[in-house]
Amino acid sequence: MPSITTRRSTHAAERRAEIQARILAAVERSLEGGERFTDLSVQRIVETAGIASSTFYVHFRDKSDVLLSLAAKLKDTSFNRVTVWDPDGTDPFPAMVEILTGVIAVYREHAALLRAVLEVAAYDEAVRQMWNDELERQVALGRRWLEAAQRDGMTSAGVRTDTAVRVLVHGGIQAITHHIATGDPADDAAVAREIAEIQWFGALRRPDHRD
Repeated sequence: MPSITTRRSTHAAERRAEIQARILAAVERSLEGGERFTDLSVQRIVETAGIASSTFYVHFRDKSDVLLSLAAKLKDTSFNRVTVWDPDGTDPFPAMVEILTGVIAVYREHAALLRAVLEVAAYDEAVRQMWNDELERQVALGRRWLEAAQRDGMTSAGVRTDTAVRVLVHGGIQAITHHIATGDPADDAAVAREIAEIQWFGALRRPDHRD
C-alpha cells in the first residue's frame, strides 16, 4: 500500500508537470499567433498560462529556458526520424526521401517554434549551443554513414568525409528552414527529394572520377 509520502510525491510531480505543460503551451500559442519570441515577456507568458510570475520562476530560469524545453522535443523528434534510416536496408534511397519528407513535416508543423529558435540563437548562447549541438549530432551520424560507404566501396574514396558531411547537414537544414519560411507547402515532398538526391548521389554514392 503506497505511503502518504509516496502519494504526496506523486501528486507534486504531476502538479509540476501540469504547470510546466501550461507554460510551454502558452509560449507555443503566442508564437503561433505571430508574436516574436524576443518581444514575448514573462508577464505575457504567465498571463496566457494563468499562473503567477513566482510560479513561473519555480519551474524555469527565464523565458529562454522555456524555449530550450520546447526545442528539445522538436529536435529529438526530427533527429529520431533520421536515425531510423538504414543505408543497408531495402530501397535505402526511397526510404531517405520518405524520412526527409517526415522531417520537413515536423518542422512545418512547428514552424513558429523553429523560427523562434533561429531568431534567439543569434544572440542567446544557450540556445545557439543547443542548436549547434543538434547539428553536430547529425554530422556525426552522417560521418558514420559516409565512412561505412567508403569502406564498402559504395562511394568514392576521394570524398573528404568531414567536409562533405558538414556541407550536406548545414546546407540541408538551411534549405529546409528557408523553404518552410518562404516556400509553398505543396513543394515539401519535392524539396525532400532534392535534398536526398544531393546527399545520396553527391556523397553516399558518388562516382570515382580519379580516372
